[in-house]
Amino acid sequence: MEQVPVSDLEQIQNFKGKYPRQLWYLFFSEMWERFSFYGMRGMLYFFMVHQLLMNKEEANLQYGATQAWVYAFTFIGGFFADKIFGFRRSLFWGGLLMIVGSIILAVDPKQFFFLGVSFTIVGTGFFKPNISSMVGKLYKDDDNRRDAGFSLFYAGVNLGAILGGYFCIAIGKREMFSTLIPEGLEWNVAFSLASVVMIISLLTFVRTQKSLGSIGLSPLTTVTKSKRQMLEWSTYLGSLVLVPIIMIMVSNTVYTDYFMYIIGPVSIIYLLYEMRGFSPSQNKKLFAALIFMLFSIVFWAFFEQSGGSLSDFAAENLNNSVLGFKLDPNGVNNSANSVFVVAFAALVGIVWLWLGKKKAEPNTVVKFGLAFLFLAGGFYLFYYTKFFADLQGVTSLNIFTLGWLVITFGELCLSPIGMSAMTKLSPQKTQAVIMGMWFLASAYGQYFAGLLGANIAQASANSSNFDKLIVYADGYKQLAIYALVAGVVLIVISPVVRKLMQEVK
Repeated sequence: MEQVPVSDLEQIQNFKGKYPRQLWYLFFSEMWERFSFYGMRGMLYFFMVHQLLMNKEEANLQYGATQAWVYAFTFIGGFFADKIFGFRRSLFWGGLLMIVGSIILAVDPKQFFFLGVSFTIVGTGFFKPNISSMVGKLYKDDDNRRDAGFSLFYAGVNLGAILGGYFCIAIGKREMFSTLIPEGLEWNVAFSLASVVMIISLLTFVRTQKSLGSIGLSPLTTVTKSKRQMLEWSTYLGSLVLVPIIMIMVSNTVYTDYFMYIIGPVSIIYLLYEMRGFSPSQNKKLFAALIFMLFSIVFWAFFEQSGGSLSDFAAENLNNSVLGFKLDPNGVNNSANSVFVVAFAALVGIVWLWLGKKKAEPNTVVKFGLAFLFLAGGFYLFYYTKFFADLQGVTSLNIFTLGWLVITFGELCLSPIGMSAMTKLSPQKTQAVIMGMWFLASAYGQYFAGLLGANIAQASANSSNFDKLIVYADGYKQLAIYALVAGVVLIVISPVVRKLMQEVK
């Protein structure tokens, strides 16, 4: 599938204007892949509770385990991309596995739920870290347009998330197209939609990859053809063997617990092993990257309540009106954040460029600190909804949506900036692995999000809907306080981290 380069790396990186044209191709490929991913993600908790009839505590743990595996496998996918496949082949293989997974779910989502999800997990691991790494390769190390480029790329991620996050769950709940879809097939159609858009994503990449020149080609150019084929086919077969193993571990969350106890320390040990061959300057940057990863775990543990406890909160405690428009509250919970990212990501990127010209742009550490302050504000608004509840425990979707608006600015200060920082702080040799570790930190965030959501669900078990609202709201207030503390700590230690980062801003 690899193409002969049509332009060298220097020609690509010497682009005029704000964005390289290759960024737009990757933008659209990622947009459709994220439609598929967020469509699936938005259905998981609701499907487990209302179709597989799990209790809410169990569903939160299953959701956290599933999402943890999705992001944990990006570390493994990044490793094989660095060592064997290259970014492009890894992305293509991952896309094929995601298509297979969503087709399996479309055939019979109840009977084959964990099998389909397991194919998606492995596929996402090969796809996700490598397309982000290719975005980083479009820029020279000292190009100050990089953050703006990642912000635009992140808008593509969220454009897909808007569509997938709203349409898939709304179709499954028969809130959309109910007259066109035979009763009993709504979930089959919802999952099949995820497979169709994933095919579009892969075709987009295949048709445009020639423009990437040498970016993402195999790292095995110096080995013999027979050895290269042996390594590649071993990786194909090994990833397929992992599917039933992951299926067992995802469906039994205690195995996920064991995995999470192991994968983090192992990844750090591997990084320390790689660091032996780097200069002290490079190693300081890698330590700075680890600090960002640790704080990102906390951020995502709170943020990812969206797929668990906030999904339950939306289903049972929110009305269906936003500014007078009737909308499905679960669809709003799944997609409001993405709507706001698309609306404001480019603007935030332009603001960073404008502040950079004025020499007033906050450094990456301060941006991370600001992310936590916004996160705290958003969760306080989730807490504040309890003051607008009726006697049945149903409260304002308007205020809930406003909370997501505030949190979105926090995400824009952390996620695209974090991806950009990982590519700037990591040496060429370990760039995909570092990007994989960035997503591995997200995996831990997802894992802890499931534990937090399960605790909230347990605390509200057997309560009236009004009492459940109070328990959830008070839980969100506690998360707001913790986020505020984390933000202040980051801003205070920013001078120390800046020294580790050296010339990287």
